[in-house]
Amino acid sequence: MSTALPSRTREIQLASRPQGRPVQENFRLAETDLLELQDGQILVRNEFMSVDPYMRGRMNDAKSYSAPFRLDEALDGGAVGEVIASRSEAHKVGDVVVHQLGWREFSVVDGTRVTPVPAGLAPSSAFLGALGMTGLTAYAGLLKVAEFKAGDVVFVSGAAGAVGSIVGQIAKAMGASKVIGSAGSPEKVARLLELGFDAAFDYHDGPVVAQLREAAGERGIDVYFDNVGGEHLEAALAVLTVGGRVAMCGAISQYNSTEPTPGPRNLAVAIGKQLTLRGFLVGGQRQYAAEFAGKMAGWLADGTVRYDETIVDRLENAPRAFIDLLDGANTGKMLVRLH
Repeated sequence: MSTALPSRTREIQLASRPQGRPVQENFRLAETDLLELQDGQILVRNEFMSVDPYMRGRMNDAKSYSAPFRLDEALDGGAVGEVIASRSEAHKVGDVVVHQLGWREFSVVDGTRVTPVPAGLAPSSAFLGALGMTGLTAYAGLLKVAEFKAGDVVFVSGAAGAVGSIVGQIAKAMGASKVIGSAGSPEKVARLLELGFDAAFDYHDGPVVAQLREAAGERGIDVYFDNVGGEHLEAALAVLTVGGRVAMCGAISQYNSTEPTPGPRNLAVAIGKQLTLRGFLVGGQRQYAAEFAGKMAGWLADGTVRYDETIVDRLENAPRAFIDLLDGANTGKMLVRLH
């Protein structure tokens, strides 16, 4: 006896635009009709959805690299799930796919806008994290943007997060002489050391620049992978060696600011030190996706790279998961399990 396909889906809508730190009232749990499948489309029962810091910027009505979320409509983002109906020749019922229409329990997706998940390589959730955009961000940011080379001393901020924890492990796998991470709690610091970081510190314990200098020693750092901005970026500029490189991935310390935040007070040191500061988006690194996937599959298989997940259950708790993410409540990838 076949199971009837759903005709409606629950989703999280943007009820109002946050002013500073998001609150629960900015979100709304709603139920809407699912559109009938057209040729080339598939219906996906979402298993996990990704919760990512960049989504905060899309909640503002401001021009950016990604279109703002619309009020009173569903948010979107990475999701992985099972195809339960298909009018696409390329996808059959039972396939597992990654797509960008998360924040809802069921998604009608164009078959050309999904990525198949190979069976048996890793749990499906990993394709939103270590084997997905998160992992590619870490890989390309370190190796292509920061131009890491063996022997470098690497500093990673937000190092216990989804991207940062992978960056540090890739650096070790590729021959870094030292990897240093900063995080926001003693438990996260301990986890970084378990993952193979050579040194780690809690940025609440004192000025970042003092703790970074102590961890780096006289050598200083060659590469800074920036997930935080603010005080961390200023500290890294002070400790970087001549010819040092910065991959600017995120600035989570500033995402909830209601006023423009000043830049590092010591930016002029970039001149004398001949530093390179490069911002990047993972969307501009897709040419490395196949190279990354092959390397990461091997590293996960032999235990060179490990990953953490913080999983929150049920769609209605997605707004709280997002708010907690911005407060640093996650270790590794923040995910919501939908079914």
